[in-house]
Amino acid sequence: MKNSIFYLLFAIILFANCKQTTVKQEKPKLVIGIVIDQMRYDYLTRYANRYGEGGFKRLLNNGFSLENAHYNYIPTYTAVGHTSIYTGTTPANHGIISNNWYDKFLKKSIYCVDDNTYKTVGNNGTYGQKSPFRLYTTTIADELHLSQNMKGKTIGISIKDRSAILPVGHTANGAYWYDGGNYNMFISSTFYMNNLPQWVKDFNANNKADEYLNTPWTTLYDIKTYGQSRADDNIFEGKFIGQQSPTFPKNLKELRKKNGNFSLIKAIPAGNTLTADFAKAAIIGENLGKSDYTDLLTVSFSSTDYVGHQYGVAAVETEDTYLRLDKDLADFFQFLDAQVGKDNYTLFLTADHAAVHVPSYLQSLKIPAHYLDIKKFREFILEVTKKYFNSVELIENVSNYQIFLNKEKIETLGLNLNTVAQKLADEVLNFDGVYKAVTARTLQTTSFTDGILNSLQNGYNQKFSGDVLMIPYPATLIYSNKGTSHGSGYSYDTHVPIIFYGNGIKKGSSAKKYEIIDIAPTISNLLKIEAPNGTSGKVIEEALDN
Repeated sequence: MKNSIFYLLFAIILFANCKQTTVKQEKPKLVIGIVIDQMRYDYLTRYANRYGEGGFKRLLNNGFSLENAHYNYIPTYTAVGHTSIYTGTTPANHGIISNNWYDKFLKKSIYCVDDNTYKTVGNNGTYGQKSPFRLYTTTIADELHLSQNMKGKTIGISIKDRSAILPVGHTANGAYWYDGGNYNMFISSTFYMNNLPQWVKDFNANNKADEYLNTPWTTLYDIKTYGQSRADDNIFEGKFIGQQSPTFPKNLKELRKKNGNFSLIKAIPAGNTLTADFAKAAIIGENLGKSDYTDLLTVSFSSTDYVGHQYGVAAVETEDTYLRLDKDLADFFQFLDAQVGKDNYTLFLTADHAAVHVPSYLQSLKIPAHYLDIKKFREFILEVTKKYFNSVELIENVSNYQIFLNKEKIETLGLNLNTVAQKLADEVLNFDGVYKAVTARTLQTTSFTDGILNSLQNGYNQKFSGDVLMIPYPATLIYSNKGTSHGSGYSYDTHVPIIFYGNGIKKGSSAKKYEIIDIAPTISNLLKIEAPNGTSGKVIEEALDN
């Protein structure tokens, strides 16, 4: 009898201990948002057999991947993408309508995060005169701070200023971006602080960029194995100043002399490595994931975008950049395991936009592709206004496939604004390269529920956007015929990876169509906080281990 009681008690204690060890932590100690600039979804599949087990594959095998995730607005640019990811809404609500746009109130072109009311922190230059004041909604970072009574830390990191600033919103403890040229340092703005933390100063003093730039860029593996890419020497790729051809190896030590010195690191894979190095330093320096509160770190890898622009989708350089990034990610994930703890963090990985194949390359394959001559287009619309309204002073600005009308001049001439705008919308369809055009009035009074006009409408902001908005043919750029770009609402620009991983995330995948604006409400739901105040996305419930 005594033995039976003993074994029963032993079993109860053992069961209790086992049950205790499987209790799931309610919230992660650290959330990491990773954005890979200009990453197409098919880079996950195209290079799959070349990736190691610890980088992209670790997330795919152990996280939840959305295989049919898209942007649902136009334009697909860096600032807009980063903002939409972290606000859970589109330019129609958050106000960041491009990287640069014409401000019809100031009557000049502006840059999304420029703010000369603040000063650079880190050096005596002007590259730190930035803030998120043009962002009109909160981000996940803001809501996390509000939910914790401003406890915990939120930090934004990127080589690009806009990619560091916009994700962490208005209440961040810090945002840091890289100032190249002869400065070679991560800097910030007095919007966040008056002096760089010691860990940032120490990192800058280590001068890792110099080490990377003194090492030639050669392919990670034998160049003959890069079968997913075009021949290394071809007419569709740009090259650095001083190069005879866009080929490997690239003597960075020599090339940096004519290519902006330290700024060259932005345009090579080592720029991603430098970003990962800095992210690790931030986690250690700020003790992220070590307090009683949840911290958030946003990391944007920008060098993929610079490489993509210069060489295009199917270049050896692009393939090599992603193979190297895969290794950087594997190393970063191992660091997180050791520093924060495997069960203590949640991360998501996505992209701010994708990119089109080089249009001249598509043309060589007899696939329809185009280059729109913006100078001829401006001349064309002046001819239209001269013909129908006897004036060449009705156009104030043409940018981002939008026409801004001179409202004062239109009123002075006794013309009707909507009549002028509609005539232009009708006539620009006669210009080669313009596929669709609608007026702002149409977007205000008509609801497009799907298709590319729905994307145009989601990107239209009544306060800031133009009076006529246009959509070019597929595979059309206003760009050089070497290298590529992005910005459209077509799938080559909108289809990107979204992978959730870590605490609170299921293993699996989904082929259902999701939108990039679904990330913010999903992470908010995981953290049990309010979603950003402009959110229009939905929670991806099948990804959460509730």
